[in-house]
This record gives sequence, C-alpha cells and structure tokens, in this order.
Amino acid sequence: MPVLTKSSPPKSNRPNSNPLGVPLLVLVALFCVIWSSAFAVSKLALSDAPPLLLLTARFLVAGLAVLAVTLWRGADWQLRPRDLASLAVIGIANNAVYLGLNYVGMRTVSSGVTALIASANPVLTSLLAALVLGEVLSWRKAIGLALGVGGVAYVVDSRIAGGAESLVGILFVTGGLVSLVAGTILFKRLAPRSGLLVGNAVQNLAAGAALAPFAFASESLGDIVPTWRLAGALLYLALLGSVCAYLIWLHLITVAGAAAASSFHFMMPPLGLAFGWLVLGEHATPTDFIGIVPVALGIYLVTGRQSRASASAQHGWRRCGDRFSRADGDFA
Repeated sequence: MPVLTKSSPPKSNRPNSNPLGVPLLVLVALFCVIWSSAFAVSKLALSDAPPLLLLTARFLVAGLAVLAVTLWRGADWQLRPRDLASLAVIGIANNAVYLGLNYVGMRTVSSGVTALIASANPVLTSLLAALVLGEVLSWRKAIGLALGVGGVAYVVDSRIAGGAESLVGILFVTGGLVSLVAGTILFKRLAPRSGLLVGNAVQNLAAGAALAPFAFASESLGDIVPTWRLAGALLYLALLGSVCAYLIWLHLITVAGAAAASSFHFMMPPLGLAFGWLVLGEHATPTDFIGIVPVALGIYLVTGRQSRASASAQHGWRRCGDRFSRADGDFA
C-alpha cells in the first residue's frame, strides 16, 4: 500500500463523506482499525498455518475476489504491458516481500512491536524519496526522521535487552519495512495507470503467484490446522486488510490529501499495541509508550503541512484519483 508524504488540495465538493454517505471521520477510524488490527490477526492466524502458505492464500483470495467484482462491473482490463508489469512489481514488493518478511518475523516478535516498526513507513519513505526522487528533505522532515527512527530503536533495543523479542525476528520485520518503502518509491516512480480495483487485483494476484513457489517448497500443507479461527482470520486479512483498507486508503488520499492521509499513521503504534493486548494478551511496558511519543511526533512532522510548491506537485495524485474513479466506478 503506497504511503505518500506530500499534500494535495481536498475536494471541496465532498469534504466529509463518500458517495455511500459514510462520514469521512468514520472512514478514517475504519482504516486505522483495520490496518492496525491486521498485525494481531495475522499473528493469531500464524498459530494455525505456516507464514508463507497463509500469505499465499490471503493474496489469492483477495485477488480473486476483486477480479470477480471487476468482471461483474465490466471494468476495463486493457492495460498497457508497462502498466501491467509495474503493478506486478509493486504488488510483489508491497505485498509478497513486505508481508512475507513480516510474517516470518512475527513468529518470534510480538504483533505490537511489528506494528510499531511498520509505522515508520512514512518517515523512511520521506528519506528515500529525497535520495532517489530528488524530493526536498527539509529540516522539519529531518527532525521527524530522527525522532521516528530513534523512537523505534529505543523500544526495539529495550525489548531485545529484556529478552522479549528475537533479534533475528526484528531483522526480518525491518527488512519487510524496507521492502514496503521501496515499493512506495516504485509506485511513485512508475506511476502505473489503472483503475483502483484492477490495480488491486493485479497486485494481489502477482504477490500470490510470486510467493506460492517459495511457500510450497519450504512449508508443508500438513502443518495447517483447519480451524474456524484460521478461516475467520484469513477472510479478515484478505477481504478487509488487502482489499477494503487499500480502497479506503486511496479514497482518503483523494478527498483529504496525501499529507493528511499519511498523518493517520501516527495512530498505528498505540493501536497496534492495543490490539496485541486485546487479541493476543501481549503486554506493553512503560518503555513502549515512551517510545511511541517520538515515533508519532516524527510521523506528524514528516507528513504535516508542506510548502505551496509541494502541494502543487502533489496535485497530480488527486488527478490520478479522478482517473481511477472514472476507470472503476465512482468510488473516489
């Protein structure tokens, strides 16, 4: 899921609701809940299934579900070869590699700490965009970067020192974060043209197809424990996590602007810890909450108000949202 760090003017004619009449605040809350709870639900599902087989099923279920919807709605699947290849590469980076490393890491790392590390996405994206895309890294962003990385490092160091987390697991989760950031930069660099639903279907199917050989080569179907818990978690992750959260996210970028949408991520660290406690009984320490403060502040500084020039440049993303809307129906 791409995380953008520049602002765009909100659509003034629809500032508070989508075409279904759902208030914008409700969509924001729904996105934050789905995105942050997915870490705890994923760790719950890992109790009954190996990580790569679980992810392969998640991506294929999500991709096939969206494919069915696009065919029912008569969406245009006439993609240019470049766009099809771009979507596949982005899907592999943002889904297969990012979540593959996350799921392997979560076998020895708590869901709350995994959510905390993943929440640094907007911060590191800002740094890589400056290095690769030539975007301006202002003092405000630099301070936010230092705070975000420092806060995550503080929590992770205290957890490893206390024996609560595995260093190897932390490295896997951090590798997943790097892949997600790289996928975001690829999304900006390649800028594939497609409808929302078509793009989502291609990315999920590409991720599932890329991950399947590794899953079947390294894991056994006999290790899957068929439970209602696993079935419910899989449907939650596939339909809500991989489909609904993605569509809500791009809708929020369209109507609220990329900077405002990205700033919602500062809610993810505390929510991730909260869901880890509610769903899995994971215990948060005072150190965790101390570390959350600079992380949240860092995300706010990185994704906060931008210069007029940045806002003008980001206006192109809103036009992308309009194009998506015409291609797949008036979702945006």
